[in-house]
Amino acid sequence: MSKDAVDTAQVAAHPQATGITADAGDAGYSKDLKARHVNMIAIGGAIGTGLFLGAGGRLHSAGPALAIAYLVCGIFAFFVVRALGELVLHRPSSGSFVSYAREFLGEKGAYVAGWMYFLNWSTTGIADITAIALYTHYWSMFTDIPQWVLALAALAVVLAVNLISVKIFGEMEFWFAIIKVATLVGFMLIGIFLLATQHKVGGETPGLHVITDNGGILPHGMMPVVLVMQGVIFAYAALELVGVAAGETAEPEKVVPRAVNSIMWRVGLFYVGSVVLLALLLPGSVYSADESPFVTVLSKIGVEGAGDVMNLVVLTAAMSSLNSGLYSTGRILRSMAMAGSAPRFTARMNRSQVPYGGILLTCAVCVLGVGLNFLMPDQAFEIVLNVASLGIISTWVIIMICHLLFVRRAKEGLLARPSFRLPGSPVTEIVTIAFLIAVLGLMWNDPEVGRKTLLLIPVIAAMLVVGWYAIRSRVARAQDQELADLTK
Repeated sequence: MSKDAVDTAQVAAHPQATGITADAGDAGYSKDLKARHVNMIAIGGAIGTGLFLGAGGRLHSAGPALAIAYLVCGIFAFFVVRALGELVLHRPSSGSFVSYAREFLGEKGAYVAGWMYFLNWSTTGIADITAIALYTHYWSMFTDIPQWVLALAALAVVLAVNLISVKIFGEMEFWFAIIKVATLVGFMLIGIFLLATQHKVGGETPGLHVITDNGGILPHGMMPVVLVMQGVIFAYAALELVGVAAGETAEPEKVVPRAVNSIMWRVGLFYVGSVVLLALLLPGSVYSADESPFVTVLSKIGVEGAGDVMNLVVLTAAMSSLNSGLYSTGRILRSMAMAGSAPRFTARMNRSQVPYGGILLTCAVCVLGVGLNFLMPDQAFEIVLNVASLGIISTWVIIMICHLLFVRRAKEGLLARPSFRLPGSPVTEIVTIAFLIAVLGLMWNDPEVGRKTLLLIPVIAAMLVVGWYAIRSRVARAQDQELADLTK
C-alpha cells in the first residue's frame, strides 16, 4: 500500500471528515461508565500500590525528600494526563493513546505504543499480585501458604470479575477508590491528631525533630532520591486510565475535563501530604519495603487491630490496580488486533461486550509472575517494578509526542483544538519528555536493579523489531481493507 494511500485513508478515517468511527477497535463497546465511575477511576489511578506499599522502601532509602520527588513527578504526570485529556476530547477512543499514535505516528508508532503499554501493565500485574501476597502474609494464618499460591488466587478472582461487564468493573473501581480515599483521609486525620497532641508513636514524640534528628531531609544524600524516581513514576502509572475509560462513557466532553483537573490537587494532598506526615511521625529508617508504611505507623500507636484494618485496605488497593490493568490492556490490545498488530484472538468480545481475548493474554503473562514469586519471592516486586517503569515512561513519552504532532496539525489548520488544552505547548511537552528520558538515564546509577533494567532496552527493542517484521504484512492487509471500506 502506498504512502499516499495510507495518508488518504487516515484523512478519510478522521471522524470530523466522515462522521464514522476512526478506530475500528472502538466498535461494539457499551457506554455504561458514568461520570462517577470515570472520576473515581481517575482517583484510583492516582492512588495505588506505588503509594501504599512502595512508599515504605522509598522512605527508608531516600528519607523525607521523597515528598519532593512525589511532587515533581506528580507535576509531570499531570502534564501527561492533561495532554491525553485534550486528545480524548479531540476523539474519544477505547484504544486511547494507541489510537492517537496510529493517527499521528502511523501504524509503527501504534505498534510500539501498544506493546510497551502491554509490557507496563502485564509487569505491573505481577507487582500487584506480589503485593497482594505480601499483604496477606501480614496475617499469621496465611504465613504458611506459599507466596505464589496467594498470588495465583488473587489473579483468578480479579480475572473472573473483570470478564463480567464494564459496568461491574466501573462499580468495583468506584468502591475500591472510595475505600482508598476514605482510608487516606482517615490516616491523615489520625496523623494530624498525633502531631497536634504529641502522642508518642513507637515510643517517640512526632514532630519536625523526627526529621532533623535523623539526618534531615536528605539523610543519605541526593543520590537515593534520584534512584527512587523511576519508582515514583511507577506510582502514578495508572493516570492514563482516564483516556481508556473515556471510550466507554456517553459524555466524555463533560466527564474527562473534570476528572483530569481534579488529579493535581489529589496528588498534592494524598501523595505529598501522606509522605510528609509519615516522615514527621517516624524516622525513615523504621519503614521497610516489606510492609506498608501506613501499617507500620498504625501498628506502633497501640490501637488494637489498626494495622489489620489498614492492611486490608492496602490489599484492596492492590486488587484495584490489578483490576484496572486487565481492563485497560484488554481494550488496548483489541484496538491493535483490529489493525493487525496484535494476535487476532485479542479482538474477541463476549456477550457482555468485554474484550476477553486481551484480558486473558495479560493474565497469561501474570501467570509467569506467579512463577517469579515461586523462584524469587524476595526480589519479585522490585524486579517487575523496574521493568514496568520502562513501559510507563515510553507510554508517557509517546503521549506527549502525539500531542506535539496534534498541536502542529492544529496550527496548520488541519484539526481544531478543543477548549480544554494542555497549557504551555510546545514547551510543556518538550520539558516533560526530557524529564522522563532523564529519569530513565538515572536508573544507570543503580547497579543492582536499575542498570540491569536499562540493559533490557536493547532486548525489548530487538523483540519489537522482530515482531514488526512478523506482522507487517497483516497490518498492510488491515489497512487495505480499511481503505476499501472507506472508499465504497
